[in-house]
Amino acid sequence: MNTLSPPFDRMSVSRREILRALGATAAFTAFPALRAAPAGKDSLATQFYKSLSEEQRAKIVLPLDHPQRGFVSNWWYICPEQRLNTFYTKDQQDLVRQIFESLHHPDYREKMNWQVQKDLMGNIKNTPSVGFFGTPAAADFEFIYTGHHVTRRCQAHTDQGLGFGGRPIFYGNFAKAFRESKDHEGNPFWYQGLIFNEFVHALDGKQQEKILVGREPRPESPAKVIEKRKTDLPGLCGADLSKDQQAKLLDTMRRMLVCFRPEDVAATMKTIEDKKLVERVFVSCYGGAYDIGADKVWDTWQIESPEFVWYFRGYPHIHGYFHLPV
Repeated sequence: MNTLSPPFDRMSVSRREILRALGATAAFTAFPALRAAPAGKDSLATQFYKSLSEEQRAKIVLPLDHPQRGFVSNWWYICPEQRLNTFYTKDQQDLVRQIFESLHHPDYREKMNWQVQKDLMGNIKNTPSVGFFGTPAAADFEFIYTGHHVTRRCQAHTDQGLGFGGRPIFYGNFAKAFRESKDHEGNPFWYQGLIFNEFVHALDGKQQEKILVGREPRPESPAKVIEKRKTDLPGLCGADLSKDQQAKLLDTMRRMLVCFRPEDVAATMKTIEDKKLVERVFVSCYGGAYDIGADKVWDTWQIESPEFVWYFRGYPHIHGYFHLPV
């Protein structure tokens, strides 16, 4: 079985390669260090909102009940005509970069910037777009960042993490090829697959049989991929795990979330523990084409309950969907 590597051991694309693919101006902005927000009570997202002109607000500030507020997909743009590279000033672009970086653990910020730049696929027209749901007058004011293999959200009133805004996020990448090898070389999210497999291989034989299901994983259509099922949940139920195994599953989830802002992880795990979701989740993994290399290092898995969906698909490359209201 593969061993877990530190986050940057798997970085295989250099600054020089990004510069060749995207041009110096587009690529260079991916790497500056995160600067602290100016003193004051406004969050980074609120500072960005206040920097917008009336024309900009009219284009990217959406109503709280906008139909795409709960939408998620592997490649979409919340405001497709308003992209970061064309619709905003350089100072506004820098604020957005700071917001995006702040949503991740400091050890992973460079890799998350790398993912966004890599998944432009050398074409500046794939630049992400951002938006707001509501205004600072609303308690449920939300910032959203979208693009190829990326959807991030946050409560826009605060720089403290409250659990991804309580709505679905997406993360993914193909680092070297659309069809990745069994080792997913260079993919910044394969560490989650390795941690998940540590949990599976700690189960006993009957439990490992139960967790491997003979059906297709979730379809990836936006309406279905985060659908909360109350019945027909496949795999091994958390209620059938020992207390030690339940604790290991909780620790597995916490470790898999480590690339994100620590406060978001803490809020998410508190919800999972307070609601005792570990006793109601079903954990499943998938063989056949979904097990790249047929090596029983499971590339595709789900953790779900009637309240919670976490879908990780490693074939042909990594897509990850996470949705837990907090």
